[in-house]
Amino acid sequence: MTRLLLLSLMLFSSCNYRSVSRISPNDRVDLSGRWNDADSDMVAEKMIEQLVTSQQFLDYARKSQDKPVIITGMIYNKTSEHIDANNFVKKIEYAIFQSGVADLVESGEFRDKLRVERVNQSDFSSATTISKWGDETGADLMLFGEMTSETDVYRKDRVVNYVTTLFLTDMETNTRVWYGQHEIKKYIRN
Repeated sequence: MTRLLLLSLMLFSSCNYRSVSRISPNDRVDLSGRWNDADSDMVAEKMIEQLVTSQQFLDYARKSQDKPVIITGMIYNKTSEHIDANNFVKKIEYAIFQSGVADLVESGEFRDKLRVERVNQSDFSSATTISKWGDETGADLMLFGEMTSETDVYRKDRVVNYVTTLFLTDMETNTRVWYGQHEIKKYIRN
């Protein structure tokens, strides 16, 4: 009996218990040294700050009769890590929307879903409430970009430099209206 009790006690004490705590979404936690939500937030904030203070963008906006309209293109992840670029794109779009410097139009999958719904409305909705075809707002600018990284390793220590580059291109003239870049460098000691 004591042997069974001792074995049970050893098994019980050797088990790893996981503890989960709720923390504020504003807390910046970096467990692994890889790209994380704090990095996405920081880069989105800096990029929008660069956009709204850019003389080229402000000049472009002044020339427009209306607020510029932006559609989001691809932001490519060219790092060696898995980074959810869609999450980052949504943070950038949210920051643009909240800043009020431009209007956003849907791109890609969401635009296609709206068009399918418009077709469904024509079949099932009252003629007085149906959304009309051909009244979509066209974009003036398209947002593109890429995320890259460089890693330097010595023994078990690493330095990772993340570079995020975004640019807005005029849809009509194919000229760049704004170019922004932000870097985050991390020193990971083991």
